Amino acid sequence: MPIVVPRRLAPEVLPADLWLSRAAAHQARADELTADHRARRAAGERHPIDDFLFDYYGTKPSLLRRWHPGPGLALAPTPEGSAEHAGWRWYREDGGGVVRFDVEAFLADRGSTVRYVHHLLSATAGRPAHTGCLGLHEWAMVYRQDDARRRHSLPLRLGREGTDAVVESHPLRCTHIDAFRFFTPEAVGRNRLQPTRENQPELEQPGCLHANMDLWKWCSKLGPAVPGDLALDCFALAREIRTLDMQASPYDVSGLGEQAVAIETPEGKAEYVARQRGFAERSGELRARLIRICADLDPTLVPHSTA
Repeated sequence: MPIVVPRRLAPEVLPADLWLSRAAAHQARADELTADHRARRAAGERHPIDDFLFDYYGTKPSLLRRWHPGPGLALAPTPEGSAEHAGWRWYREDGGGVVRFDVEAFLADRGSTVRYVHHLLSATAGRPAHTGCLGLHEWAMVYRQDDARRRHSLPLRLGREGTDAVVESHPLRCTHIDAFRFFTPEAVGRNRLQPTRENQPELEQPGCLHANMDLWKWCSKLGPAVPGDLALDCFALAREIRTLDMQASPYDVSGLGEQAVAIETPEGKAEYVARQRGFAERSGELRARLIRICADLDPTLVPHSTA
């Protein structure tokens, strides 16, 4: 069913010097965030922590550095002509060389995506954060698995028997389908829940590291509808979360210059939960902004309140 979009207010037109400054700052920040990855790629090297955001999410540094003003803002022409955005998908050029994000065209192509992202993120935001999983999803991915089949070549910090013992002595409480789907067959039945793609909106919760990393995925799905600063904030936070994800994993990350968060110990559990709660709070703010963007794009959606 097509979305009926009411007449919108004219966007605020940003002077060329202002939006060019914002775009340059965005590009510099994006380049800093991707510098190590680009250097490794040129050298043919890989990093099991930092490369995750590029491999798993299909992130391209060239697209990450593209600055988007977001809905409600338009770009005045420079002395050289209209903004390069005019040649990008889902932008249009109005009179006088002013360029803006074309909300109507975007909704025509991606309206179902906007509605799904709004539904999933609103449902997630409406639940309390659960912090008892202790990052055991990574342990469940190697439980009773032959070493040759592991996803990473890093050694196991506690060895094979020690790793399996941790899984067997802790309850598995994973709520995220994109972590659960990598569980070994022996670990699947140990999980208290059975996440699926269909029940994802009913199970996802804001304490989950992967749900919070996925805010970057939803930014990429919403594309130019997401202002550049929000996109980079989500990407940068996902990098931090991924570091904890691997520090708390069964892998020995000391060779990567990282300290383990030994979740099998009381001290490690306390550190993990404290950092998990911090990420949940920071992610909540970013999630609320993405929900607001979806509601602003599609007026048929009810804005979610986190108050």
